[in-house]
Amino acid sequence: MSKPEQFSVSRRDFLKTAGVGSLATAVITATEANLDAQSTPRVVGPGEVPVTLTVNGTRVDLRIEPRVTLLDAVRNRADLTGNKRVCDRGTCGACTMIVDGRTVYACSTLAIEVQGKQIRTVDGLARADGTLHPVQQAFCDKDALMCGFCTPGFVMATVALIEQHPNPTVDQARKALDGNICRCGTFVRVLEAALEAGRMVARG
Repeated sequence: MSKPEQFSVSRRDFLKTAGVGSLATAVITATEANLDAQSTPRVVGPGEVPVTLTVNGTRVDLRIEPRVTLLDAVRNRADLTGNKRVCDRGTCGACTMIVDGRTVYACSTLAIEVQGKQIRTVDGLARADGTLHPVQQAFCDKDALMCGFCTPGFVMATVALIEQHPNPTVDQARKALDGNICRCGTFVRVLEAALEAGRMVARG
C-alpha cells in the first residue's frame, strides 16, 4: 500500500495566506456595511412614548422620548420651573428633587424610570394659601440666597434632611447638603437656614 501524499506548507506561506484572507474578508464586510448604510436610513432611536408621573401629588401624563430626563420632563412638559438647570452634569445639586423620600439629581435621572413614584419639587412646598414651607421661610429669614439658581436644590435637600432628622445637628446638616454647590458662597447662611428650619419643625 502506498503512503498518502504529504502536504506541507511553510509557516511563512501560511501567514501570507491567512493575512490575505483576513484582509479580503474585512474589505468585503466594510463594503457591505457601507452599502447597507447608504440604502437604509440610520436609526436615531425610539420616538415618544407615554409616561405617567406623579408630581407634587398630581398625575402628569406625558409623551416623551425615553431619553428625556426628569428635569426636562418637569420643566419643559409639566411647566414646573422651580428647580433649575445649572451644571446639567449631576454635580451642583440645583435640580435636586425628592423621589420616594430620597433626594435625586433630576438632570441625571430619566423620567421613565420614576413612573409610579412620588416626585416632589420645590414648586409644591408652599401651601395653597401662599404660606411658605418652614424651610422656605427659614431661607428667607436667614437671607440664605443670592442669585437664587442653587436655592431650589438646597431647599429640597433641606426638606429631605429635616424629614429624616427633624432637629438636625450641624454635622447632619453639612452631610445632607454636601451634594449642593452655591457659586455665590452663601454656605454659612444656608447652613443657618437648615438648622433654623429644623428648629421650626421641632417646635411644631
